Amino acid sequence: MSKKLVLVSHGRFCEELKTTTEMIMGPQEDIHAVALLPEEGPEDFAAKFLETVKDFEDYLVFADLLGGTPCNVVSRFIMEGQDIELYAGVNLPMVIEFINSSLTGAEVSYPSKAAENIVKVNDVLAGLMDDEDE
Repeated sequence: MSKKLVLVSHGRFCEELKTTTEMIMGPQEDIHAVALLPEEGPEDFAAKFLETVKDFEDYLVFADLLGGTPCNVVSRFIMEGQDIELYAGVNLPMVIEFINSSLTGAEVSYPSKAAENIVKVNDVLAGLMDDEDE
């Protein structure tokens, strides 16, 4: 069984992140989304999360926001002894890197990958224009 990725978030952000990833990378059977909806509380979310991962042997979790309910619920499971690798601050490059590393077997630092993909495009363009002037 291959490693799974579980995306957790407030609202449907995680579901749409999976959909967007699939637009770029094709269908992703190993990526799952668990959304905390406005009418739900932490217990509802915990139940949905546990139902999603109940048959998974190896998985990691990307959460939308450190300190938010989805991240806190998964953190509680970790504190209770469950072996879950959890990252907060998910972005699209992290999800794509998960797919790429699954295909290549390469180790990845998700925080580094996330940070290196946050750029001020104006600065990149300015550098390109400076190169053209030379």
